Amino acid sequence: MKERPASEIALERINILFELAEKNYRRREELARRYLQLAKRIAMRNRIRIPQNLNRRMCKECYSYLVPGVTSRVRVRSKREPHVSITCMNCGTVKRLPIKRRKQE
Repeated sequence: MKERPASEIALERINILFELAEKNYRRREELARRYLQLAKRIAMRNRIRIPQNLNRRMCKECYSYLVPGVTSRVRVRSKREPHVSITCMNCGTVKRLPIKRRKQE
């Protein structure tokens, strides 16, 4: 039987931890935070990136699971350059995601 690479196993575990955090963020917030801390530690130890769609759901300061309207506030801003601001309701950290404009031809 062929052995799977460590990075593949780590990515699978990260996905499982994010699923568990999603299930528990309302009832047991501390447990959801712990799952996200473990996911971050697994990624760092195996030197892999957390997938972008998952990383955007995690506050990098307090490790809260970010759900729009529940644990985070989402705003579209056009000052400077257009971007989406995601504000964590627990610690107030702001995540800015740039919006790329389409090139007109």
